[in-house]
Amino acid sequence: MEKQNQSYQAIGLLIILSLIWGTSFILMKKGLAVFLPGQVGAIRVSAAALVLLPFALTRFREIPSSGRSKLFLSGMMGIFIPAFLFATAQRHMESAITGILNSLTPIFTLLVGVLLFQQRIQLRSVIGIVIGFAGSLMLILYHAGGSIAGINLFAALIIIACMCYGFNVNFVKFKLTGISALTLTSVALMMIGPFALIYLFAFTDFLTRMEAPGAWTALGFLVLLGTMSTSVATILFNKLIKISTPLFASSSTYLIPIVAVFWGILDEEVLGIGHLAGMITIIAGVYLANRK
Repeated sequence: MEKQNQSYQAIGLLIILSLIWGTSFILMKKGLAVFLPGQVGAIRVSAAALVLLPFALTRFREIPSSGRSKLFLSGMMGIFIPAFLFATAQRHMESAITGILNSLTPIFTLLVGVLLFQQRIQLRSVIGIVIGFAGSLMLILYHAGGSIAGINLFAALIIIACMCYGFNVNFVKFKLTGISALTLTSVALMMIGPFALIYLFAFTDFLTRMEAPGAWTALGFLVLLGTMSTSVATILFNKLIKISTPLFASSSTYLIPIVAVFWGILDEEVLGIGHLAGMITIIAGVYLANRK
């Protein structure tokens, strides 16, 4: 019964995470209308760290000194570095390309788990991951009208970010056991937050840009991005990792394009056969990759 409840909880968390992260690209786009990519990443991390600071201050002593370096590494790999990489890439690439490349996360999770964490992977999981990626590719291409442009060297930044995610998912699962999701997330953010704040105020023209028209609105979108897509979502994601598998948790990136489609429907876009085919393929791939 307990395992069944955990399964239902994991599915619920997967759906919630997909909904939250499915809106993150829109929020980044709003922020990039005023701020530079590095500033967007720094504001995102800083906002998330400040929101969870009260929790971090009360839980920091729970972490043994030997484990604090691990939390710092998790914060850098799972939050700090990807925040800057995604913001920079989004500035120079179409969102369709970004979405496709983001779907590489489960593949890197699989590879890192095998190469660095000695995880045994069944052929069924590999096939499921490939099918899921194919479904994401199909859905995003159809949603973009069948043609995408803007593939350039900035695509490498998304790939590096996905590698970071793949490493961190396995690292949290196998090296940070016994630490609650809230403690893990809040303390990790407290440790990396000062680097983002120092960069933002000492090395950028943030205060000057705050005088530009629409700056406060853009800042509001980025604070929301940091609060929901980073602090809240990371807590939920770390919880998901602990009650499921790294592969299942990383499958949330496959569901993000589905969320984008439904945002489009709310904006009076038409749901086509390609959308349905892509969504069915994604769900089939996720199911096959994670079926017991």
